[in-house]
Amino acid sequence: MSWLPLSGLKVADFSALIPGPFTTAILADLGADVIKVEPPRGDSGRSLLPAVFHAINRNKRSIALDLKHAAAKPVIERLARWADIVIESNRPGVSARLGIDYASLSALNPGLIYCSLSGFGQNGPWRDKPGHDIGYVGASGGLSYPGSWLGKPARSSIPIADMQGGSFGTIAILAALHERSRSGRGAELDLSLYEAGLFCAALRHGIGGHTDPRAHIWPVNDLFETADGSVLILGIVEQHFWENFRAAVKEMEPGVMDPKFDTDPSRRKHGDELSRLLKQLFLKKTAQQWHDLLEPLDVPAELPMTPAEACRTEYAAARKDVAEVDGERHILFPLWANGERGGALRRGTPALNADGAAVLCELGFAPAEAERILGSAAAAN
Repeated sequence: MSWLPLSGLKVADFSALIPGPFTTAILADLGADVIKVEPPRGDSGRSLLPAVFHAINRNKRSIALDLKHAAAKPVIERLARWADIVIESNRPGVSARLGIDYASLSALNPGLIYCSLSGFGQNGPWRDKPGHDIGYVGASGGLSYPGSWLGKPARSSIPIADMQGGSFGTIAILAALHERSRSGRGAELDLSLYEAGLFCAALRHGIGGHTDPRAHIWPVNDLFETADGSVLILGIVEQHFWENFRAAVKEMEPGVMDPKFDTDPSRRKHGDELSRLLKQLFLKKTAQQWHDLLEPLDVPAELPMTPAEACRTEYAAARKDVAEVDGERHILFPLWANGERGGALRRGTPALNADGAAVLCELGFAPAEAERILGSAAAAN
């Protein structure tokens, strides 16, 4: 059995690329029925980010519509009445021109929860600026500080503002659903990816004017190159882990026993020296040798893995992280509830317009009318 608390919830998803589809992937994993409305050529993520597109569009149905064509208008209207939630990720003003804005759709369904995800929000002086994740993260403070003690600021391989913005979108939608259960009213949600980055950066680094650029890192909580050219991930923060580590390596590197490394404040004060000492120490063994030495001694140490490698671990098997359907494998929403795995893989990633005819039939269109509507979208491709 799977925990599917959002079963029966209906979502019309007009979004593209990462943030909106990430939001609806979470909703779909937890049981919501998501109809992905794509332009005639499809979500641009299909060609720009095929692996990401595949991952974040599972559990959805696809219909291709030319929203600029008059034939799409009755479909939009019926989707608005059908849906509990609508999500869009256009630049401000575009959805109004397409007739899928909150004012238009909520007039048809006053209980509609409508979520807009955009770079800089629907109002304010930056609303019309273009952007992508690296800009949102950098301009909001996420690239101002290093992630390693002796390193320089560097971007993450994970699009932080896009994915965190998508997560915040899910939280906001669920909050609006709770409010609707009490008031009966829908909501218009305006979520800025830039502000998602700012929220995370501010919580991590603060917003004081004199932030210590190393306040969030430790010289013993870092990545260290090993003898085989790989990396060991050392995760020491608490004092007892440091003492365990010291006991394990004192014969190889007596320098770790220097009293100036006894306490966390002192290790920070002498962090450059300690970090360089550890860098030389870890070059004496391979990453696997270090891991095999430290893990049994209760020292937080990990080996880097790709997601594909992580999916093959005994951990992933025990926690039922990976699900498969129709030959597709996906990672499920990371939650257990009441002793059951949260979320389920009910269908794979849809081909463009794979469900167009079925969706139109479900919305009440006669077969001939559905064929005409789908034909107008095909002609625009």
